[in-house]
Order: sequence, then structure tokens, then C-alpha cells
Amino acid sequence: MRQRFLARAVVVGDRAGTVVPDAALDVDDGVITWMGPAAEAPPLGEAELVELPGVLIPGLVNAHSHAPMVLFRGQGEGLPLDRWLREVMWPREARLTPDDVEVAMTAASAEMLANGVTTSVEMYFHPDRIAAAVNVTGARAVIATPLIPLPGMPSVEDQLRAAVDLAAGTPADGRVEFGIGPHAAYTVALPVLRAAARAAREHGLLLHLHVAETATEGADLTARHGLSVPALLAGHDVLGGRVLAAHCVHMDDGDLDMWREHDVAVAHCPASNAKLASGVAPVRAMLDRGIRVGLGTDGPASNNGLDLLADARLAAQLARLAAASATGLTAAEAFWLATGAAADAIGRPDLGRLEVGRRADLVHVDTRDLVFEPVGDLADLLAHLVWSGGGRYVRDVWVGGRQVLRKGFSTTVDREALRRDVAVRAARLAA
Repeated sequence: MRQRFLARAVVVGDRAGTVVPDAALDVDDGVITWMGPAAEAPPLGEAELVELPGVLIPGLVNAHSHAPMVLFRGQGEGLPLDRWLREVMWPREARLTPDDVEVAMTAASAEMLANGVTTSVEMYFHPDRIAAAVNVTGARAVIATPLIPLPGMPSVEDQLRAAVDLAAGTPADGRVEFGIGPHAAYTVALPVLRAAARAAREHGLLLHLHVAETATEGADLTARHGLSVPALLAGHDVLGGRVLAAHCVHMDDGDLDMWREHDVAVAHCPASNAKLASGVAPVRAMLDRGIRVGLGTDGPASNNGLDLLADARLAAQLARLAAASATGLTAAEAFWLATGAAADAIGRPDLGRLEVGRRADLVHVDTRDLVFEPVGDLADLLAHLVWSGGGRYVRDVWVGGRQVLRKGFSTTVDREALRRDVAVRAARLAA
């Protein structure tokens, strides 16, 4: 189906912060075929005309999430990461059923879509059920099957074999792809990390893991090997290929240079890092080195939201505080981290920007609100999206040209029924 969207403006999602006023965007078979000023648009022909009062932005790309953890939102409040995992999360997760995960992911996916997030990178149990959930909501997901040694689970070696079989046996359709998600170097043995990286490179899969989230998590490894965790990963041939490292808060210049050398991408999670008092990642230093960085919410139990536009604002605020400079991260860069940069970080050049040839993942933000005024020039409009906006202003969402949110309501699932179901399951898991 051919469609033409007309909007007050199109925000492209590039690093420069390009905004096209009075814009038209054409879609054919789920792909963008033209974008520019409406006055210059080619003849419409037989196409659906969609006129929007606000702005069109790219579908946001959440570079790191454990979205089914909506079941645990708010649990373990006030605990540092190590105690939060050991005392609250892992005991509850041991009682999870596959149905729990699918229901929770369906609810979380609907929540993300309502906030303009059309793609998320997920690392959580029962990846097949996560895929089933996003197939229902109409979202996209890159699902890194987790490898973690927990009681009652198969060995990490068996987990790795299952992860590779799942990824290799699932044809990529653009909406769901599988990768490999070893939890971290402090939980997964180095030989398994090395094997996981080798398998990911062999099959062209995303390798996704947590690195340097807290100041002390790698202390035992450093004491044993005399190397930082990034150096240890490099020395054990874990880097190379599509590697996405979540957090990367406690990285020195040598670590960052190693990330640049091996083209390791970073999923920056400012809200989770702030809530758990883990620290502030050196985003400016990463970007200045040319390291690929995308924005992530982390799980809704440690954020506690799934509003990536709100996290873009926080990312800019924290970067500016860290640099003691109002230019520590510009509004355009913060928005880019949630769109084009995040797509680059996860190795998906078909997403993240409203450009010809990319998938038509579109978000309509209604700008008929005082928070979006005044607009002296186009830079003001983008700045208002970052500093004043948020998911609450998202009205319509299309994924591959298919509308999945209309006037703030899901077209694919019953969010209220999901809310009730999540509440019942969460109560059982907390008992």
C-alpha cells in the first residue's frame, strides 16, 4: 500500500538534527520512498493521504532493555545493583513461567509503542515468547538470548547451543532477529564468552553483554588477571563483529580506545545508572572517539519507565553536568542517540532515520501544546522535543507502514486487560 504523510515537520534523526518543515513523506510497501518539502513532492497518484497536525519523527530505537521486567517494576527500591539482583530479581525470576514472560513482554511492547519506541534490543528469558509478543503488538525486536549461570537452568554451554540454534533456525524478516546475550564477564566464564563471540561472528549475530556497569563488578577479574574487563575481553577474542556493550560507565581512556579499535558499540542507559547510583557513562568521550552509542532504557524494574524521549533528556542533562558545560551533549545529539545513532549501534542501517530506503517506522508527536511553543526556528522544535516533550505527546505510530497506535490507543492489543494480567502475575511472583 502506498501512503503519503503530511506533517508540520519531519525530524530526520541524524546527528546534525535536520528538521524539514511543511514536509511530505511517501511510503510504499513499508519502506520510505520520498521525503522532503511538501511543495516539492512528486505526483501523489493512488495513495492513502495521512495529514498530521504535529511532527513526524523516526521510530525510537531502545538499544538495551529487559522489557518483561515490567513484572518487577519498583521492586527492590533503594538497593545497589549487586544486592538488587541477588536479593530481589533473581529469586523472583526463578519462578517465571514462559507465559509470564510473553504476557509481560506484550504489555511492555505496547507501552513502548505508546512512547514512540518501535524497536527494542531485549535480553531476557524465553526469547521465543518475547518474539511471539512483539509479533502480536507489531513492534520490532532484536532479542539477545541470555546466557547466565543461575540455579535450575541449563549449563551456559547448553544455553549457548540453544541460542545459536534459535538464531540460525529463524529467518530474519526485519521485525524479529535473534542474537546472543552473555550476561557479563563477572557472571559468565571467559571460555564461554569466547565461544559465544565466535558463534556470533560466524552467523552475523549481535553479541550483547553488560560491561562496567558498576565500579566494583570487575574487581575480582582485574585482581586475578591484572587487566581491566575491556582489556580482558579483547585478550580473549570476545570483541569484533556486532558487539553491543550495555552501560560502560566505569571506563578509562585506555578502555575507550580499545572500544574504538574494536568498533564496540555502547548502549547508554542513563536513567537506570542514575537510579541504581551506578555512575554516569563518559558519553562525550565516547562520541568524540567515534564510538557508536545508542540510548537504552534498561529494564523497567531499574528505570522504572520505558520512555526513551525522557531518557534522551536525562542523557543530555547528565552529560552536561559531567562536563560542566552546556554543550556537553546537544539536544540534536541526544535525540540522535535515541534514533539514528541507536540504529547504527545495533547494526540496523534500515532503521532510525526518516530517509529514502529505510523502513517506514514513523511516530507522530502532537505539537499542539504549549510545551512546543514558541518556535523561532527549526532548532527550537527539535530542542522542545528533547527538553519539553516525552512519550505522553505521542499520538500515532506506524511500523513498516502499518499503524499500531492510533490517537494514543493500541490497534493490536487490549492494554487494560494486559495491565490487569501483569498485576496478577506480579503479585504471585512477589509472594
